This record gives sequence, structure tokens and C-alpha cells, in this order.
Amino acid sequence: MKAKRAGEFRMRNAWLVALGVFGFCLLPDLRAFAKDADDFPLRVVIFHNTEHGQRQREAKNSSEMHEYLDGIGQADLFENSTPVGFEFSYNCMPGMRPSGGYETFPARWKKPGKTLEILVPEPGKPWNNESCLLRTTIEPGIAFFWGEDDDVMQETAAKFKDWMVKHQFDPENGKDMPIEPVPAVAPPSNKK
Repeated sequence: MKAKRAGEFRMRNAWLVALGVFGFCLLPDLRAFAKDADDFPLRVVIFHNTEHGQRQREAKNSSEMHEYLDGIGQADLFENSTPVGFEFSYNCMPGMRPSGGYETFPARWKKPGKTLEILVPEPGKPWNNESCLLRTTIEPGIAFFWGEDDDVMQETAAKFKDWMVKHQFDPENGKDMPIEPVPAVAPPSNKK
């Protein structure tokens, strides 16, 4: 009887080990489906986007239909702590929206200088990110910013970079909110 139980115990453990090995082998494939923000080192601020079309497309390996929106927009990319303005077109699932305030979206190059992949929160599920491909037209030496009345303005990237340094704003490195610089205080004078 003890031999039978020992055999059952070994068989059960063998199955658990086999399932564990199988799961470990699938781990890279499962991670490919998950969008991890750590895999998106760049940051993008979307200043405006305009949707101009809607279509449905069948989901891969499924008979479900998903809605996709076509659109265009303007944004800044932060790469190597430097702002780069660009215009873009896209075809994404609903959810693409302009950044709020200084909000940035994680991004990475799919085709350097041509196609950026960004992560945007799924509507109603902000913890779940959907990826969107932006076909980019880089504006060399230009950066965009919010002007008066929420108009999108542009200035030289060098001038915007100076503002970033002065305000300690570097979204790639976790500095997501600009800090107002403290004005220098003149030393007291010794005149009587």
C-alpha cells in the first residue's frame, strides 16, 4: 500500500513539474501579448488629434469585429531628453486622445523616424493599455507647446529644451511635472 501511495505521489509531482516546465516555456509567448510600459522608453505628448474616419476590422484569430479610427495630429517626442515635434497619422482602436496637461504616453520606435508605437489607456479601463502605431513626419528643430487659449504653438526645439532644463522637466526620466524655478535672492547690502 505504501508503494502504491509513493508511486501516486511521484506521478502527481511529475505532472506538476511537467506543467511548470510547459508554463515556463510559454512565458515568452505570453509576454509578447502583454504591453509592458518598461519596453517603451520614450515619451510622447499628443497636443491634438482629429479623427476623420471609422472602420471595422476582424480581430486576429477571432470572428469578432473591432472598430478602428483614422486620424491625424501633432505631438512632441522626448528622446534622449530632447523634444522633437512631429505630425502623425494613425489607425487605432478608439481611445486616442490628446494628453491632459503634461501627461505623456510611453512610446518606442518600430521604424526609426517613420513609425512610433505608443501605449494609450483603454477607455473605461485606464489600467489596460492598447498600442497604437503613429506614422510620423518629424519636424526637425521644432517643438510644439500649449499657447494661450489652448492653441498649439511651435518654437525651436533648443528653446524648449532650455525651458525643460530650467523647469527640471524630463518625462523620459520620471520628471513629469515642471518645477517653477525659485528666483535668485540678492544678498543684503551692507550700506548704512
